[in-house]
Amino acid sequence: MFDLTGKKAIVTGASRGLGKGMATGLHLAGAEVVILDISEEAEATAQELGAIGTSVYAVKGNMADKQDRQRAFDESVALLGGKLDILINNAGIHDRRSCLDLPVEAWEQVMEVNINAIYHLCKLAGEIMLKQKSGKIINMASMLSFIGGFNATAYAASKGAVAQLTKSLSNEWAMHGIQVNAIAPGYMDTSMNKDLHADATRYPQVTARIPAGRWGTPEDLQGIAVFLSSAASSYITGTVIPVDGGYLVR
Repeated sequence: MFDLTGKKAIVTGASRGLGKGMATGLHLAGAEVVILDISEEAEATAQELGAIGTSVYAVKGNMADKQDRQRAFDESVALLGGKLDILINNAGIHDRRSCLDLPVEAWEQVMEVNINAIYHLCKLAGEIMLKQKSGKIINMASMLSFIGGFNATAYAASKGAVAQLTKSLSNEWAMHGIQVNAIAPGYMDTSMNKDLHADATRYPQVTARIPAGRWGTPEDLQGIAVFLSSAASSYITGTVIPVDGGYLVR
């Protein structure tokens, strides 16, 4: 039920962190995976994961550039033989400045990567999956899809949009055998949160609210990524699933 043998997947922003964790989970479950990332680390990650088992490819692409992400998506699908079963939209950026200190250009950059690119790739994937009458799309939401956060106006707005986009696409495509869901990670111990982790005031406040008593890791997303990519979740769609150590219910 959780076996992904023969499935073809693209994971954006997967050279490290949460994306790498999810790509690793799919790979271990048997999927053929493309790591689509702007980072030079993508090739090394693909070689690391692909050393054992199914093929793992690296494609470099800039999610902030409409033409380049179109090219990168097309190249990724070509590497997968023209088929796409799973798309995980993980790439994202954060600008941790207050509203008055955040230039409009910075707001637009966050929106381009965190929501416009997701819409674009969902649309491209949907064109393939609708013809197949099957597919799994997993978008990366956040705790800030539910709460406002602090010094996070652009990021929170983009992640709220991801949750609503997920629900709307689910309504359109569920009848065609495509499930669209989102994962909402809690506070994760990754490079994106290094500034927050080093904040002597905010870090203990956040940690105290997590019933599990720790921040999450990329490995904590492997199971949910495989579940939402597999036949086990064939009647689950339009959901935004927290993976947060209990943060939201505290």
